[in-house]
Amino acid sequence: MEPKASTAQPGAFPIVGLGASAGGLEAFEAFFRHVPAESGMAFVLVQHLDPSHASILTEILQRTTAMPVVEVTDQMVVEPNRVYVIPPNREMALFHGTLLLRLPEQVRGQRMPIDAFLRSLAEDQGEKAIGILLSGTGTDGTLGLRALLGNGGISLVQEPSTAQYDGMPQSAIHAGFATHVLPPERMSKVLLASRQHRVKGGAAPPALATVGSMNQIMMTLRSVTGHDFSGYKKSTIGRRIERRMAQHNIEDAEVYARFLKNQPAEAHALFRELLINVTSFFRDPEAFATLKNEVLPQILADKPDGYILRVWVAGCATGEEAYSIAMVLREVMEEARHPFSVQLYSTDLDDDAIATARAGLYPPNITQDVTPERLRRFFAKEDAGYRVKKDIREMVVFAIQNVIKDPPFTKMDLVSCRNLMIYLEADLQKRLIPAFHYALKPGGVLLLSPSESIGGHTDLFSPLSRKWKFYRATPTTASVRTAMAGSLSWATDPAASPQADVMIKAKDVNIAELTRRALVQSFAPASVVTDLRGDILYVHGDTGKYLRPPPGLATLNVVDMAHEGLQMELRAALNLAVRQRAPTLGRDVLFSVADEPRRVSLGVRPLADLEPGQEILLVSFQDLPVQSPQKSRRRKSATSAEPSRVEELERDLAYTRENLQATIEEQQSSNEELKSTNEELQSTNEELQSTNEELETSKEELQSVNEELVTVNAELQAKIEELAGMQNDMKNLLDNINIGTIFLDDRFKIRRFTREAAKVYRVVATDIGRPLSDIKSDLDGDDLLARAQTVIETLIPHEQEVRTIAGEWYLTRIQPYRTLDNVIDGVVMTFAGISDRKAAETSERQGFDIAEAIIDAIGKPMLVLDEGLAVVSASCSFYQEFRLVPAETRGRPIYALGNRQWDIPALRTLLETILPQEQSFDGLEVEHVFAGLGHRKMRLSGRRIFCKSSGRPLILLTVEDIAET
Repeated sequence: MEPKASTAQPGAFPIVGLGASAGGLEAFEAFFRHVPAESGMAFVLVQHLDPSHASILTEILQRTTAMPVVEVTDQMVVEPNRVYVIPPNREMALFHGTLLLRLPEQVRGQRMPIDAFLRSLAEDQGEKAIGILLSGTGTDGTLGLRALLGNGGISLVQEPSTAQYDGMPQSAIHAGFATHVLPPERMSKVLLASRQHRVKGGAAPPALATVGSMNQIMMTLRSVTGHDFSGYKKSTIGRRIERRMAQHNIEDAEVYARFLKNQPAEAHALFRELLINVTSFFRDPEAFATLKNEVLPQILADKPDGYILRVWVAGCATGEEAYSIAMVLREVMEEARHPFSVQLYSTDLDDDAIATARAGLYPPNITQDVTPERLRRFFAKEDAGYRVKKDIREMVVFAIQNVIKDPPFTKMDLVSCRNLMIYLEADLQKRLIPAFHYALKPGGVLLLSPSESIGGHTDLFSPLSRKWKFYRATPTTASVRTAMAGSLSWATDPAASPQADVMIKAKDVNIAELTRRALVQSFAPASVVTDLRGDILYVHGDTGKYLRPPPGLATLNVVDMAHEGLQMELRAALNLAVRQRAPTLGRDVLFSVADEPRRVSLGVRPLADLEPGQEILLVSFQDLPVQSPQKSRRRKSATSAEPSRVEELERDLAYTRENLQATIEEQQSSNEELKSTNEELQSTNEELQSTNEELETSKEELQSVNEELVTVNAELQAKIEELAGMQNDMKNLLDNINIGTIFLDDRFKIRRFTREAAKVYRVVATDIGRPLSDIKSDLDGDDLLARAQTVIETLIPHEQEVRTIAGEWYLTRIQPYRTLDNVIDGVVMTFAGISDRKAAETSERQGFDIAEAIIDAIGKPMLVLDEGLAVVSASCSFYQEFRLVPAETRGRPIYALGNRQWDIPALRTLLETILPQEQSFDGLEVEHVFAGLGHRKMRLSGRRIFCKSSGRPLILLTVEDIAET
């Protein structure tokens, strides 16, 4: 009977995703036996099912629970108090509370349906999502729980000792993505308690005591770990604190604050809980396609040979993002056939995540995110999963860094910070964007996640791709001023010395220099140097007559600082210089200061670029005399007043039109580019970036490099120890096998040999590195080097028996020497002693020849058969009597001789029935008509014999003609 539809609103109840593989049925039954029918939750089951057979999982589970159990159909809406089961040969996802089905894209054996569903569950339900991982083999579900925890959900994993197969539970536990590890029958209590806790927590806003408790928790966390999380979003922190409280069965935040203070281990556990380690390879594939096809070609355009591309991945978690960018860079280099050096720095706050990234070993289910081609090119398959290959690993330097507190890297071409700022408060986000601008070169690119943006810092960046959040850094000093105003902890004291690249260095004083200074001081007009936005970079002379600090927020913009009446003319001149690269010289401007008229000659000149992308302007002011009222009246009386007045009004009208046009263009440009320069706090200029800051940043980079070198040294030391052990094992292996072996390179020089090889070639320890052709061999005339040359040319192994001068026999095998990279780099020659076998064969051959001679001497037709009744030998009289030849007789079954003329029923009875029961038979008469021989009456005698040399049983059959009477 179809159950009645629920009236609950979508999203108002938790959705629990359960994943299992082998042994999952037993775990499902144990779980649902303890789940009440009115739990208020929906359960979605994902199991590895046989795609070619219908599933009866719904029927089996319906016997263990009172909730309706249904097999999912496409577009089915999830409702509470129901159980949904994935159908065979389908992948399932959750979108806005609706289950969607599709055919699997991966081949069987590579599918990860649990990971795929749990990821969609995390994205769709966020903090209401719950994931449960039960019995199964492999690692499916681990990455799904990782995404679920990153979105604030809860994960439960079956206790491995209770699982029929513990592969999946162990994988999730070792990865650190299990908030609870329980037997299936105890999981329902945790789910119900968590639901009640969430209902209570969402019923009312937090009380003052709760806010105070959270501050106490943050203070304890900072004192224990040294990291301040006060800038993180309170909702994110609250969810993770609630998760820790639920795990310890603590309902009061004040109690948990006291518990945290007395338990340093819990503080570290909470610290790990707060770290956001949700990432994957090539997350948002279209963003990486844009990076590869559009952004990187722009960054690398016109770069000289030997250029070093610098990349910084901030908040890299376990390294997938950094390795993805490294792979894209490698692909760009290979496709463009233009290799360049790469310095890729990848940093994160979590030392455990950095350790995982440095190891470069990832679970097998990364096949869901990495294409087969990239998997083949950039990863090596191991038992535990996939390891990043050496060439990609060496491109990335991993280091521990607090992006909020520690100085940023500098002179970067690309900075990637994805899914970090969404967890930070708005104030902290506003402080980080200028820091990233400071880290980039002019024209460098910032990459954010689709859910992040640069906010109001449109003066620092211009968009390259609004959809995938690529931004190009605009050359300006605003980022430094914003960083200083925002009190970033890595910013130095404003009293520090100016930055080296803008500092005026002392030089040796001489007459020419004194003259130049005197001329500039006496005759050059008061001037300022600005960037294209009008921000002042340098001041010469006394500009106080024309510029003054405006009221309100401090600014160094020359237009904002200009006196009233001068601003409009100055803005028009700046726009003309920026847009048309045209200078404005000698513009006569009349303005007033404190009701005192003043007249100035204004000039704005574009200067040559100091560096590409760093254009500057020279704005000069030169006083002009102001006409007195008396002179003005005398001049008016001397000339006609009306034409003079018309000329003056036309000139003013032309100036007004120009100023109005400039104002309109500036307003349109501001609206299009969303610039808010006048609203920003610009309190300092480029000179406040001191040499000490540069040295501090360099120090941080060197520390990161040193840490990486320490890690590399440790890895190399471990590799050396491993190679030493392997060398010892190889030495003992070669010394204890009785097979002579010689390793030769592609020029047939000796690499290595075993002591048994000295019995064939007269080699000693000092012969390593010598050509084998220089060594005398004890072989009797065989040229093995010619055979070795053929093996290298054809790659076909060669095998032959050789004999030494002393009479010893060896089975020689010559095979190609293959490296781990499947490169042929020589041959391997082995010599296995077979003298005993040759002696036995000789003895057997001699005995066989003697037996044949005896049979032929008897003069009777005789046959020797093996166990399968095939002819081993026959006497000459047999061939003559029955007109047969040895080539058509030996090795063939007796019944097939002479076109099956010997397929005689009586003979079959003798050989297959009588002889196996008795050791012999004598005088049995058999009659048969032979083609070409006529009717024959024969007396047959048979006896079972045993060959001592070969150890096999034989049958001796004697045929004697009986004369017809």
